[in-house]
Amino acid sequence: MDWRSVNFDWNRARAFLVTAEEGSLSAAARALGMAQPTLGRQVDALEEELGVVLFERVGRGFVLTPSGQELLEHVRSMGEAANRISLTAAGRAQAIEGTICISASEVVAAMVLPPILAKLRKREPGIRIEIVASVKASNLKRREADIAIRNFAPSEPDLIAKKLRDAKARLYATPSYLKRFGNPKRPEDLSRADFISIDGSGVFMNGLNALGLSLSERNFPFMTENYLVMWELVKQGLGIGILDGSIGDREPLVVRALPDLPAFIFPVWLVTHRELNTTRRVRVVFDLLAQELAKD
Repeated sequence: MDWRSVNFDWNRARAFLVTAEEGSLSAAARALGMAQPTLGRQVDALEEELGVVLFERVGRGFVLTPSGQELLEHVRSMGEAANRISLTAAGRAQAIEGTICISASEVVAAMVLPPILAKLRKREPGIRIEIVASVKASNLKRREADIAIRNFAPSEPDLIAKKLRDAKARLYATPSYLKRFGNPKRPEDLSRADFISIDGSGVFMNGLNALGLSLSERNFPFMTENYLVMWELVKQGLGIGILDGSIGDREPLVVRALPDLPAFIFPVWLVTHRELNTTRRVRVVFDLLAQELAKD
């Protein structure tokens, strides 16, 4: 191989790759944590270095030219290789001190993680924790997080996962709200009640109807994909919502609606990258999370 012919800058190639994937310089700059003008200069320098035009500006975004499309797959392979190098190096690190990024849903991040992280802080004060709170699954292979708490098993071969438990979701409402319907005992007693929907697809409504409720879209005057928002609406007496029973049963402002209704079962998984699993810092955090999250 003629190494003298390989003379372009990887930082410029990375700038091109992230801009192509994000669709604009501003989004790419945010993803890389750098100034937009600096990123733009790196992309311009790569175009000049290679002697090709990689992007055409369309509105506020960028569209790849045919030359850019051809180059993208090669640079993407470079990015994946660079990521594997980073993961392998991180997996060999044996120091406890450092940063761990945990990805979890908003409700887990806000209501479940704090006491666990308080224990971690006492045991390992040198570990700094970053929390990504989102219903969107973080891409562990691309280092969007080091550890993820999920409700589904990963399919990627580079990830390892541990199933912690099957959680049981229950219906909740304030006592005063349920009193309006005579403190219902049977599913059909809630046919006139309002529910806080947590998806716009109808899956929640269909699941409830499968358990004997007779609900239509009129029973769902509120919809949000954010469980924290849903839970606040429930606590304000605006309707019935659903939450993990281990969390909902601790809230003094609400009670179970139809306590005898079968629970909605969903799994709790802890996931990390195979390489990172050999890092002491990741191992310490992973093991503590596994121990605490396995409790009902």
